[in-house]
Amino acid sequence: MTLVSLLDFWKRDPDTAPNISAWQTFPPRPAQTHPFPTGLPAPLSQALIASGIHSLYSHQLEAWTATRQNQNIILSTGTASGKTLAYNLPVFSELIANPNSRALYLFPTKALAQDQLSVISHQLSVLQPLITANWSLATSIYDGDTPASARSSIRKTARILLTNPDMLHTGILPHHTNWADFFAHLTFVVIDEAHTYRGVFGSHVANVIRRLKRVAKFYGSAPQFILASATIGNPAELAETLIEQPVTLIDNDGSARGPRHFLLYNPPLVDESLGLRKSALLEGVRLAKELINSSVQTVVFARSRRSVEIILSYLQGELTSDSSIEAPLIPFESLPTPRSFARGYRSGYLPSQRREIEKGLRDGTIKTVVATNALELGIDIGGLGAAVLVGYPGTVASARQQAGRAGRGLESAVSVLVASASPIDQFLARHPEYFFERSPERAL
Repeated sequence: MTLVSLLDFWKRDPDTAPNISAWQTFPPRPAQTHPFPTGLPAPLSQALIASGIHSLYSHQLEAWTATRQNQNIILSTGTASGKTLAYNLPVFSELIANPNSRALYLFPTKALAQDQLSVISHQLSVLQPLITANWSLATSIYDGDTPASARSSIRKTARILLTNPDMLHTGILPHHTNWADFFAHLTFVVIDEAHTYRGVFGSHVANVIRRLKRVAKFYGSAPQFILASATIGNPAELAETLIEQPVTLIDNDGSARGPRHFLLYNPPLVDESLGLRKSALLEGVRLAKELINSSVQTVVFARSRRSVEIILSYLQGELTSDSSIEAPLIPFESLPTPRSFARGYRSGYLPSQRREIEKGLRDGTIKTVVATNALELGIDIGGLGAAVLVGYPGTVASARQQAGRAGRGLESAVSVLVASASPIDQFLARHPEYFFERSPERAL
């Protein structure tokens, strides 16, 4: 059964159809593409072609044009829309043109920095041989996990430095004299997942960026800022508050998108007199199992680490006893191989385990992952076919970000929000227009 067949089945299934309180379908959208800009260095265009990229999305071209005009920008486009390439192009171009230039990339988590290092390293592995000059485009991570023996070398040689606000605050800025050459030639600062820098934490990060600008000025540089964010209500205002400079907003998403379905699912009543409904966790497990039986790669989002393990236990237990599943599952701790159908993903797992799970999702060996909002950020997990949200994550922006993990390119995708018994979830189930018609929250 394909995803389209499963959706048709859900519309007719007496156990599912009566509980769907809203079904929103978003039509497919063709890509808005443009030829490479004339100012793109030849090695960059050759590397893009070698990687199978023959044109740019409209927002990628817009980002290139704005950065070439020395504007600070914020990209606020959908999940998997190519934001990484949009900010890498101007950075790579500057590093090719000027052998002394440096770039600083800020990510909110160490896991995301590791993920982006692999993406950038792959892009540079194609680009480096095409550069005629003999200088390198060395890229390194500098965070709490960086071995002390490697730190001195990174300070001297890294042209792209990946870190997080905490390490910038405690490990780099207080020791700026050791970074004099880096700060003297700092040209770009990239701040990814900027929507996470809100509230008290965002206020602290804004002050760290203020210090960063002051140190850079002391060494004679004035870096240009590129920010990337999920869809929020006020991306430009947030960016300008973070960096205390004017910012150009780029939010016209030119990437291709296939049909998207978003379902609000309210579990059935088990006691009408008391208003008690069936467990959202159990219904989430049932829907995820039907997606797996239909060979649809799925991410299940849970509200807590405890819920992740409960759902995973139910799911693995049901899959083990289901004869329609080709391979039996065994407990996570005794897995002899990463090739299993369902895995968990949350803080508390070793970095090596998390990298293994991400790889399994990308190459298709893992069919289902049960995760906290640790997978809500832009970690590359490939194109999934479905996202099941067990409980409302608390904001429209987070719900859309989690739902956006399903779908890539022109293939169909479905997201299902399974309402819990909480009053907010039940309000959404009865008033779906609040969710579908309301703009995402403002980040302050």
